[in-house]
Amino acid sequence: MDQMSESDSAPRHYDVSGAGSGFVVVANRLPVDLERLPDGSTRWKRSPGGLVTALEPVLRNNNGAWVGWAGVPDVDLDPITEDGLELYPVPLSTEEVTEYYEGFSNGTLWPLYHDVIVRPEYHREWWAAYVNVNRRFAEYTAKVAAEGATVWVQDYQLQLVPKMLRMLRPDLTIGFFLHIPFPPVELFMQLPWRTEIVEGLLGADLIGFHLPGGAQNFLYLARRLAGQPTSRGNVGVRSKLGVVQVGFRTVRVGAFPISINSAELDELSRRRSVRDRAAQIRSELGNPKNILLGVDRLDYTKGIDIRLAALEEMLQEGRIDPSETTMVQLATPSRERVESYIQMRSDIERQVGRINGEFARVGFPVVHYLHRPIPRDELLAFFVAADAMLVTPLRDGMNLVAKEYVACHSGLNGALVLSEFTGAAAELRQAYLCNPHDLDSVKDAITHAITDDPDTRRRRMRALRRQVLTHDVDRWARAFLDALAQDRVAGSALLSDDDVDPGAR
Repeated sequence: MDQMSESDSAPRHYDVSGAGSGFVVVANRLPVDLERLPDGSTRWKRSPGGLVTALEPVLRNNNGAWVGWAGVPDVDLDPITEDGLELYPVPLSTEEVTEYYEGFSNGTLWPLYHDVIVRPEYHREWWAAYVNVNRRFAEYTAKVAAEGATVWVQDYQLQLVPKMLRMLRPDLTIGFFLHIPFPPVELFMQLPWRTEIVEGLLGADLIGFHLPGGAQNFLYLARRLAGQPTSRGNVGVRSKLGVVQVGFRTVRVGAFPISINSAELDELSRRRSVRDRAAQIRSELGNPKNILLGVDRLDYTKGIDIRLAALEEMLQEGRIDPSETTMVQLATPSRERVESYIQMRSDIERQVGRINGEFARVGFPVVHYLHRPIPRDELLAFFVAADAMLVTPLRDGMNLVAKEYVACHSGLNGALVLSEFTGAAAELRQAYLCNPHDLDSVKDAITHAITDDPDTRRRRMRALRRQVLTHDVDRWARAFLDALAQDRVAGSALLSDDDVDPGAR
């Protein structure tokens, strides 16, 4: 099924003279969620997140708008103004949430883009829903954007929007950023609709990835897929370095590693209330010598089971004394209706029970496991209290939790154990890096993190903080938007000759 033919766009025209927003963010979700209360009423609740923080000043300064789903199906809402931001809710039906979001986005694309840790499912009805919802997002955006506006489309749920939007509104400047990894070519080629996805992205003027490797993979696919004539008569594609020529248009491809509002987190973590709560947490845990912390959405990519297995073996081998070391795992609920997630939660909770059953003392479990959302201030207190942060995903686009932990340790008294397969590992080289597929590597990294001398730990944390505090989320947003506004991408945002390996896949 084609995402949209040229003839589909011919009769459509959106008159935006004298109206519309000069800067539009398009994302699967709005920066606020519509909540249904027990009494049947509804209210808007602000969603915390780095993306909102980064883009809010740009939205305010440019007559900005945000297009996205409100988080509740089967409601058709009028545009709203929330805290000075113009928000345009896109309606989704219950069936579309099941097929477009839970289905194609998270049952097909998510596992495919995360190295097929779980086997992706390819269903034509999911794809049809994905096409239809992407078209709806494009049509809403076309109505909202002013003449010549800049539109920034976000993430894997909306990869068809750039082309669809360009067909509706060729006057727009369109950027796209992928917040998850872009897979190796051999894996992406499994996708039955691989050409449609690549062509969808090539509708943008600038396509951003976390790492140069993802950009390299995409450039190769642009040549291989969109560059070949097909029955639909695609325009030929030529690419070199970070530039793809699509007919008469130039599409730029770059690496823009996302970050956090590190200065704000640094300031918040220094507050007396957070420090007092951190001390209270240590006391509630029995004042152990070492507190190990994991903070993750409950997802099979995050490697929660791996760090638990490493902890269990270290306890069995006597490398960790259960009277001196406690692990806290905060697991935010996620996709609770999906069978693989239900099974994963059961397996993790069984691991926690087995470890505590063998090594805990009365009143002092070795692993404290919380499966619920944690308030922001409470989370910061856990960051401050933890002696070592365990971030062990099998694959992650960036992993901002690692950067948040670093930002909260102004005392230089923490240690970060970090998977090599996170985007953050490319920047946070002074972390205790490990291969999550090698349990001995994880165990060794944890051992060094809690036994290295204080001077070594302080030196490593100082280097990590320098990186995180310098390269914050505002710098990320400015780098992308400045590149989008230029005729050419200059500097390190584009791939350089040194970055591009002709054999990279």
